[in-house]
Amino acid sequence: MAEGQTTLPNGTDITPDYEENGRWYTADGIPTYKIDEDGTVDFATFNGYRRYSAECHVCHGPDGEGSTYAPALKESVLRMDYYDFQQVVASGKQQVNASQNQVMPAFGTNKNVWCYIDDIYAYLLARGTDALPRGRPAKKGPKTDAFAEQEDSCMSM
Repeated sequence: MAEGQTTLPNGTDITPDYEENGRWYTADGIPTYKIDEDGTVDFATFNGYRRYSAECHVCHGPDGEGSTYAPALKESVLRMDYYDFQQVVASGKQQVNASQNQVMPAFGTNKNVWCYIDDIYAYLLARGTDALPRGRPAKKGPKTDAFAEQEDSCMSM
């Protein structure tokens, strides 16, 4: 493994490779996080914290830690494929049987979630790999013009 490379238990390499529209991606085009040596988190991951805290923490607990009601997403993203994560968030999930009762609503039409799904995913990866501690990130990078343009485009659709 190359220096600075991070590979998840599911085999996915989440090493940041390139930036596009203010977000970091792996060589395979999967969203990821980038945290500088001084602890500055990229703006998209910081935004993922904000969006997670606004939309997801009610069920999944603060900082992706889970609750008695819903699983710890910081652990789930380490086992799930990125596209499976998107599918569950967009369409919801329902597994009801004698041993479990898992029901998650669909968020595919919620712009406050779907326009920022990559940011939420990157934030949860950072939490799951312990690259980012609990709580609001202390330092964040700047919001780029490209990020703002993509955000405006998505929110105005």
